[in-house]
Amino acid sequence: MGRSQQTYSKSEREKKRIKKREEKQKKKDARKAEAREGSGGIPMAYVDFNGNLVDTPPDPSMKVEIEAEDIVLGIPKKEEGDEEEFDPVRTGKVSFYDSSKGFGFIIDAENNEKYFCHVSGLIDEIAENDKVTFELERGMKGMNAVKVTLVQ
Repeated sequence: MGRSQQTYSKSEREKKRIKKREEKQKKKDARKAEAREGSGGIPMAYVDFNGNLVDTPPDPSMKVEIEAEDIVLGIPKKEEGDEEEFDPVRTGKVSFYDSSKGFGFIIDAENNEKYFCHVSGLIDEIAENDKVTFELERGMKGMNAVKVTLVQ
């Protein structure tokens, strides 16, 4: 009895294997037929003069000719007359300062912006309501006041 059972399951497994192979072949043939019809694939796309993807070819009358010499690469050269002096030193007032924690905030006199200052960026000792001069430096969370000096 045990022997015939084994033979039966073996033949069943072989039938399943053959069936799977046939199904795989059918799928392969269907994919080949679909590829021959050309229904799949990437449709043609064009880029219009604004840089958007469109399905119609660009209008030749919209073409703009650009001379290679007119293209400027890099930073434009500064002319002698248009040089504007920028003073990095700003003035402000200490709105809050905690000497035990070593940080505070300074309000800029020009634009009323509030800037963070740390004890490492101080030149003079400061306290609340002191008038100060400072420079700005980009920190992790925005602009920080550095080189903070007291105004007498």
